[in-house]
Amino acid sequence: MNIAKKGLSLAISGLITLAAFAQKNEVPKGWHLLNPDSGYYGISLAKAYDFVKAKNLKSKPVIVAVIDSGVDTLHEDLKTVLWKNPKEIPGNGIDDDKNGYVDDVYGWNFLGGRDGRNVEKDTYESARVYHGLKSKYEGKEIDEDKLSPAEKKEYLMWLRSKAEVGTVDPSSMLNLRIVKGVLKDALAADSVLKARQLKENYTGKDAEAFTPAADDDAGKKAKKNILRLYRGFDLDLEQPVSEVLAEVKEYVSSEDTKAKAAEAKPTPYRADIVKDNYEDFNDRFYGNNDVMVSKAAALHGTHVSGIIGAARGNGLGMDGVADNIKIMTVRAVPDGDEHDKDIALAIRYAVDNGAKVVNMSFGKSFSPEKKWVDEAVKYAESKGVLLVHAAGNSAENIDTSWNFPTPVFEDEKRAANWITVGASAPNTDIKAGGLTASFSNYGKKEVDVFAPGVKIYSTVPGGNTYQNLQGTSMASPVVAGLAAFIMEYFPALSAKQVKMVIEKSAQSPGVKVKQPGGSEEVELSDISKSGGIINAYEAIKLASTLKGELKPAPPAKPVKSIVKPKVKS
Repeated sequence: MNIAKKGLSLAISGLITLAAFAQKNEVPKGWHLLNPDSGYYGISLAKAYDFVKAKNLKSKPVIVAVIDSGVDTLHEDLKTVLWKNPKEIPGNGIDDDKNGYVDDVYGWNFLGGRDGRNVEKDTYESARVYHGLKSKYEGKEIDEDKLSPAEKKEYLMWLRSKAEVGTVDPSSMLNLRIVKGVLKDALAADSVLKARQLKENYTGKDAEAFTPAADDDAGKKAKKNILRLYRGFDLDLEQPVSEVLAEVKEYVSSEDTKAKAAEAKPTPYRADIVKDNYEDFNDRFYGNNDVMVSKAAALHGTHVSGIIGAARGNGLGMDGVADNIKIMTVRAVPDGDEHDKDIALAIRYAVDNGAKVVNMSFGKSFSPEKKWVDEAVKYAESKGVLLVHAAGNSAENIDTSWNFPTPVFEDEKRAANWITVGASAPNTDIKAGGLTASFSNYGKKEVDVFAPGVKIYSTVPGGNTYQNLQGTSMASPVVAGLAAFIMEYFPALSAKQVKMVIEKSAQSPGVKVKQPGGSEEVELSDISKSGGIINAYEAIKLASTLKGELKPAPPAKPVKSIVKPKVKS
């Protein structure tokens, strides 16, 4: 599932609970890179760069794969840092590098059809599982003792999907009705404010600055309802009203779809477009090379990519964490839940094409083909590739709740090349919300570190456009960027060593934090393995003390000239 959408869902429910989002204060753009002593609990990135400069260290380029919704390849802050397949000739319709993917210049889109169509909206895995197995189990007496281990696992998964899909939660329906009412009022307010000749594509700040005439009751009401939309959902006032309304409409549509899922079979969006044999993992050469698709589709992936490595020091927009990387785009995450096969193949594509870090800002609560993803994770581990995963935005303890993908394999062994990231906030004052994002998942065993994930300013589609977004989707690329930064300057360190460096150097804030989703004050070590928030300066210092495990690559063999000597006439 696109967990940025889940973040919006949490924000909207925050309007109803009135306390879900306490971080209301404005923060500076790029706060996540600052030193903690600045008043904003960032990752000390400038100090880290000062350290490598003082040591006269030179960086080597690192490829970071972003498995996500897509990317704007023409964005001013990204186009110079995007990976381009050196073995592929763009636009010739030939698989030049013989990897099975034609014209994969920037990466690959596993949600595309050969006819150029693309999956943008998709269904939820819970509904796919429920309806896919309904005829097998619904209304039948099942003796679990007579089932094989695989059958029992499937049956229990179906029962869980039935509980989630087949039962309508009255409180959720009430929340949805309230949100629909808020949206209806906001749409009416938008019409009124446009009639008052606010500028085209006006923002929340423009609405805030609007002063209705003393007798303009309609204008006063419209201003109040538009600002209620922003403040209730904790949205950035600089975001255009049109974008906010579109996001809330999309949320309402998504929730309506969920409500109808008990009766209606999920629409086979992917099957109708991609047309692979989904059950056959060896049928893997599907998709197309359109890695952007549309502005709406590419919003999440473009934002994530900018956090990792938007061009530094160019005077544009914002700076990414890492300074010498190439971002490989692998599109496998729709608006809805991702499919296990696409994720498994996306990981393998990234590894086979040279990525050393893979960012995975997505997640879901069911994984029927988990074995495919497990095998891909093991493959990445065998090749020394680090996987960085967002913990999710449901304010749940993922030590005890379902959250996929996961570093724990079906045989209970654990991947050693995996970091799970929770989201932290800029403020240490617990009365103002504290250092944990109220939406973040957590877990003493399953969440390795926390990293900034609230109001993160980064690139969005449009060529020269930027925006604040929040979620563990934004925290994960902060960690992926740090991992790439470490690998740039210490290329002999293995993925396991880089994981250890990031976790060991994470800094305990020295104050209690709020357990996400509630008001209980806890130590950060109670809700994460490291008990800390990542710190680039401490990480690069620690990395400098280690002896690398990787052998340097052998020198390239000289290429023989194929230029023929001139023949005298």
